[in-house]
Amino acid sequence: MMRTLGAPQLFLVRGEGARVWDVDGREYLDFLAGIAVNSLGHAHPVFVEAVSRQAATLAHVSNYFSTPPQLELAERLCRLTGAGDSGRAYFCNSGAEANEAAFKLARLNVGDGRRRRVLALTNSFHGRTMGALALTGKPPMREAFEPLPGNVEHIDTTIEALEAAIDDTVAALFVEPVKGEAGVVDLPPGFLVRARELTEQHGALLIVDEIQTGVGRTGEWFAYMHDGVVPDAVTIAKGIAGGFPIGALVTFGHASDLFQRGQHGSTFGGNPLAAATANAVLTEIEDSGLVANAARRGAEIREAIAAIGSPLVEEIRGRGLLIGVGLTEPVANEVNAAALAEGLIVNAANDSSIRIAPPLIIGDDEVAAFATRFAAALAAVERA
Repeated sequence: MMRTLGAPQLFLVRGEGARVWDVDGREYLDFLAGIAVNSLGHAHPVFVEAVSRQAATLAHVSNYFSTPPQLELAERLCRLTGAGDSGRAYFCNSGAEANEAAFKLARLNVGDGRRRRVLALTNSFHGRTMGALALTGKPPMREAFEPLPGNVEHIDTTIEALEAAIDDTVAALFVEPVKGEAGVVDLPPGFLVRARELTEQHGALLIVDEIQTGVGRTGEWFAYMHDGVVPDAVTIAKGIAGGFPIGALVTFGHASDLFQRGQHGSTFGGNPLAAATANAVLTEIEDSGLVANAARRGAEIREAIAAIGSPLVEEIRGRGLLIGVGLTEPVANEVNAAALAEGLIVNAANDSSIRIAPPLIIGDDEVAAFATRFAAALAAVERA
């Protein structure tokens, strides 16, 4: 394996529901879900059946042709996002690729030629490919690969900075509704609403990165819906197909007319195997009320963390089943290791933040098991 990541924490061989097992047969409660990917958990019958059925029918045909699963998924995403009949969907294979497509979309929104600037937020994360990295507001990730694609500016996540930066020379503003890789950090109240007002006023695109927050994770289908905002474009990946690689860019209104034939493409994007799996996963989320379950269980988890009363817990951030635990000390790696020792998978997003993102299917038993194991992990670090 290339040395792009640290040593693996576990060697996993099997999963079922919200639990996984390692090579030695030890069970772990998975409250990371592949970093907000496994919406239905592991080995869900709907996922297994969809992959098996479509693989035995038609897996890949290239983008010279269309297939029923692809068109069904495009229509479904236009409905779920609120893009409606004027919406358009572009399919790819990952969140980074979705943001690459969105970056190119932004470059097409030049207006009379003056709109050349693209804005993103400090401490944001949009992916590791060159265009997505240019949008990412984390200098340590960027420095080794500069110069990156230009005309991108990173502004502070305040309404004042937003008002000072946006004018008629801005082509697009990229926003994560919750900064997941930063430790699940919420936007300031009113930020997204003001962003929508300013981008509309100046003809800029509001592009919302819902790769980690989308597909029901925050207790709405998409996090911008909490604020009643309608964006110009939204990028989606992670939980859309419950573990099968797929990404999407969905455009709204006039943004749907910017891309022209030949300006972008993907060999694997939206192939029938990926699209059929995504349709099955999204149907299950909708039919089983898992968006509402994310809101309910997220509230229960927050209450459970607060009830532990640990002096290490400073704040609890995020929405639904995307939760950040802000710590009073820079011991997130120690908490993560202690959680693994207790049979609980969470994530140290940075030195002082724990990220929690379980499958949308969790119920009473999983919430109770999480509370017990997380309390034990915090207690172990407190003793140390």
